[in-house]
Amino acid sequence: MTKETGKQPVHKKHVARLEREKQQTRLIIYSFFGILGAVVLLLFYGWLDASYLQLNRPVAKVGDVEILLKDFEPRVRLRRQQLIDNYGQYLQYQQFFGMDFSSQLQTIETQLNVPSLVGQSVLDEMINEEIIRQETAKRGITVSEEELNAEIESSYGYFPNGTPTATVTITPFDIPTEPKELFQFITQTPEPTSTLQATEEAGSTSTAEPQPTATATLEPTATATTGPTSTPLPTATPFTREGYDGVISDAVENLSKYGLGDDYYLKFFEIKLLTEKLKEQITADVQPFETQVRARHILVADEQAALDIIARLEAGEDFAELARTLSTDTGSAVQGGDLGWFGRNQMVPEFEEATYALENPGDFTLVPVQSQFGYHIIQLMAKLERPISQSDFDLAKNVAFQKWLNTARDEEYVVETFDVWQARVPNEPNFITAATEAASVGQTAQAEQLSTLEAANGTPAP
Repeated sequence: MTKETGKQPVHKKHVARLEREKQQTRLIIYSFFGILGAVVLLLFYGWLDASYLQLNRPVAKVGDVEILLKDFEPRVRLRRQQLIDNYGQYLQYQQFFGMDFSSQLQTIETQLNVPSLVGQSVLDEMINEEIIRQETAKRGITVSEEELNAEIESSYGYFPNGTPTATVTITPFDIPTEPKELFQFITQTPEPTSTLQATEEAGSTSTAEPQPTATATLEPTATATTGPTSTPLPTATPFTREGYDGVISDAVENLSKYGLGDDYYLKFFEIKLLTEKLKEQITADVQPFETQVRARHILVADEQAALDIIARLEAGEDFAELARTLSTDTGSAVQGGDLGWFGRNQMVPEFEEATYALENPGDFTLVPVQSQFGYHIIQLMAKLERPISQSDFDLAKNVAFQKWLNTARDEEYVVETFDVWQARVPNEPNFITAATEAASVGQTAQAEQLSTLEAANGTPAP
């Protein structure tokens, strides 16, 4: 301590120690802010990645056009809501009309419980829509603003120029006479299940050709039409312009709940019209008649039993009698195996292919035809060019268009899919969220019904 100041002298070691402490303090502070900054950056990047970068990643690519995750996710949510709505409708029909829709209900439950099933279906639909857009652009097919507005207005039953008068087009179909060679196979008169059928074209009832009892094993194989899956239903209530505008506004607002923008509503109807126009071109050569066959069959459970029956037929035994005594298809067995007339797309593929391959009446398959129902021995009774109903004509066009679309996807258009969607496929809405929303708007009865579905159907909580 000095006499002048009365303070302890500062040594160089002390100064050095203080300087080191300051440096350590600064280092700690810098490190803290550096770590804090890194955390903030990571959080920001995570938010940016989830909210923007990932959403702009493609889930599929058609040619040079990418289908983005941000467009895919809202479509999945909308599809899930449509499935829930369909589920509720089936429940109502089942409860109030006693109709059995258990298989449809089970199918919907499976789809909702396995999000990837809905995701794959939506992805395929979006790919098909993009193919249709590119193909119509190539062919010069367009939809005008007037056509688009008219389609939307008619879908909701709004006709500003007055309700159009319905026109009925009747296609004159001649019922062909049965070929003479057919009667050598008919040993008894088939018992028809119904002699009346509705004719859509005429809007009346007409007498149809008697057909043998339909079998439960050979059900028609329906082909779904590609395109939008849920068209807004028209209403019978007359609209004012203000009322119509209000309905459109409500529809757009409802779609926004699933993340769909205002333009989706227009795109929905645009792709619908483009699909219809393209289908008309693709199916222009499809005619309202086709080569149909009349056949009979014997169905057994195993291949050896089928081979034994073929040997007995080759030895000269009667086909109809063997069908009555041996066929496990009880519906047709009583008719000697007779299935009546049928055309394309009405039987399971294996059965159809084998039947049409037979050339002459009386020919039967020398090799058992295996399908999901067992083993068939098929005999051709007649083959004839016959007119088809309007519903079958529409089905034929749908099948032809779907075949073209599948071929275009596999061969003409370069389609790539990316697995990023599988980790991001939404699992909402579900029965629980639907019940919550129903309760929030005061729909107590519906909420109680939906809230029981998790326990009854094993629906996972969100």
